Amino acid sequence: MTPAAHRLEIHPVPGHGAEDVLVLPDGPHEGSVLTGTDDGAIFRVSHDGRRIDRVAHTGGRPLGLELHPDGRVLVCDAHRGLLLVDTGSGDVEQVVGTVDGAPMLFCNNAAVAADGTVWFSDSSTRFSVERWKDDFVQDTRTGRLLRLGTDGEVSVVLEGLAFANGVALAGDESFVAVAETGARTVVRHWLSGERAGTRDFLVEDLPGYPDNIARGSDGLIWVAIASPRDPVVERLQRGPQWLRRQVTRIPAALQPKPARTCRVQAYDDTGRLVLDHDIATDDFHMATGVREHEGRVWIGSLQEPAVAVLDR
Repeated sequence: MTPAAHRLEIHPVPGHGAEDVLVLPDGPHEGSVLTGTDDGAIFRVSHDGRRIDRVAHTGGRPLGLELHPDGRVLVCDAHRGLLLVDTGSGDVEQVVGTVDGAPMLFCNNAAVAADGTVWFSDSSTRFSVERWKDDFVQDTRTGRLLRLGTDGEVSVVLEGLAFANGVALAGDESFVAVAETGARTVVRHWLSGERAGTRDFLVEDLPGYPDNIARGSDGLIWVAIASPRDPVVERLQRGPQWLRRQVTRIPAALQPKPARTCRVQAYDDTGRLVLDHDIATDDFHMATGVREHEGRVWIGSLQEPAVAVLDR
């Protein structure tokens, strides 16, 4: 598909790396968008970008954001794990900080089922968010998909994922999907029906590296493509371990870098590509979060001090 001729509106926020976006669907701040930045702040941006309020501070590095049935916001904090945040009072509760007795290193994204079950990703058991390139290039495949039951029990559902990232549920909750950034796939783990307990792919061979994914109000699963496929990086991933380790030890200016693109896609529950917005802009890049709500598509970025929005 050709680059979309959509006008991208950019709304600056007072922090760097507005990685994910969450639209508030109702209440006094209906249509506003939440995002978290690398200083630990969570901001609420009005639908037109004219008002920005800091509503909480996690004490870590907030990434994925989801609405929780109890009215609070579920935050995947790369440093602190799974949190529940009250955006009215600013109170922060740590829900999951360890798995099997070991601290989580890279809690990334989540999806919440109708009954309150939380499905969430842990990108790496070796590297933190500050060293995401190490895990990506070294292809450690230590990413995991985890489940937090309504009884408070945490279980590991999938292991060996290539940088586990975005998480989304099927419309009927028959499967949970998790993006594998390093492999350019979206894995599907079946929860019900004849295939329950098995895994396959919702999408393979994506045109770039998927980051956060989220179900939109249009019923589609939206995928943020952080950067297009890089043949050099993929050759390195297949190279000897000693070489992969050395690459991220060279000066940052010489390391592989994400291309300056802004792209989001939308798929139905069969894995069929429905929409592909490859946005031509020099002002916003590295789409890591995406959320469609009533015809508008909000985008976050690990590299930008801003969120962006375009018409679907």
